[in-house]
Amino acid sequence: MAFEDYQTKQSVVVVYTGEGKGKTSASVGLLARSLGSGWKAAYIQFIKHWNVGEHDFIHKIEPVFGDKLFFYKGGKGFYDAGDLSAKNVSEAEHRQAARDTYDKAYKAATGGNFDIVICDEINNAVHHRLITKADLKKLIKDRSLKTSLCLTGRDFPQDLLPLADIATSMTKLKHHFDDKYLANKGIDF
Repeated sequence: MAFEDYQTKQSVVVVYTGEGKGKTSASVGLLARSLGSGWKAAYIQFIKHWNVGEHDFIHKIEPVFGDKLFFYKGGKGFYDAGDLSAKNVSEAEHRQAARDTYDKAYKAATGGNFDIVICDEINNAVHHRLITKADLKKLIKDRSLKTSLCLTGRDFPQDLLPLADIATSMTKLKHHFDDKYLANKGIDF
């Protein structure tokens, strides 16, 4: 088939998943690419409530892009059903934060006001049952026809893979954390 025989899609679903590092970094790159293309973008983060490098970056570029960029940080931290006490956040608070964040993402993806909606760590929220797989499927299916969607985080449901147009699994080959080194600011967060 010749290149000129290919078509373009009005919007796509992009998934960055896997155990390796780079899912959020890839989504921030996609944010930069979309804003650089003149798109209106929403970046909605499900898990990270503490300050990380991408938050500082997005806050610094918000004045440049004005109403072309919507950022929402809605998580309550990493959720592990076996160790809620260490986070001083109840399971109900985690669930409510995920639900509120999902509602913002759903409104952004279905409203037709954004060219792309990036849902960082949404896959983790589904995996830990803070929101349901049915919620994720509904988000994908109900999105505006003109709105692309990017879904990041570990454990994207394999049975939803046919709904994605582009899916990448980040595979860890090596990470210094395994040798008891803490994460490095600017690299890992």
